[in-house]
Amino acid sequence: QVQLVESGGGLVQVGGSLRLSCAASGRIFTINAMAWYRQVPGKQREYVAGFTGAGSTNYADSVKGRFTISRDVAKNTVYLQMNSLNVEDTAVYYCKYRWSGMDYWGKGTLVTVSS
Repeated sequence: QVQLVESGGGLVQVGGSLRLSCAASGRIFTINAMAWYRQVPGKQREYVAGFTGAGSTNYADSVKGRFTISRDVAKNTVYLQMNSLNVEDTAVYYCKYRWSGMDYWGKGTLVTVSS
């Protein structure tokens, strides 16, 4: 099994920064299969950032240039550095691991950006 635990969410003002962490344990074959998503109540969960098969990064257009995904392979941990936050970034942020057609999700961490 796979366990994902997100942390680092909280309340921040517009223009501020937060760094989210996702610690993975269990049967993790490659940390490159991890990604960040977010969800606002009443809306669909949306992709935020992840890694390609080659290990490079990609981002949703809405966060490009402001968010940075990184990884620590030794710790099986993925990070999301979020800068220049705006009110529209308020959401529950989830970590996902996808392997062999299965998606594993963490419980999420809430990010609230106040104006």
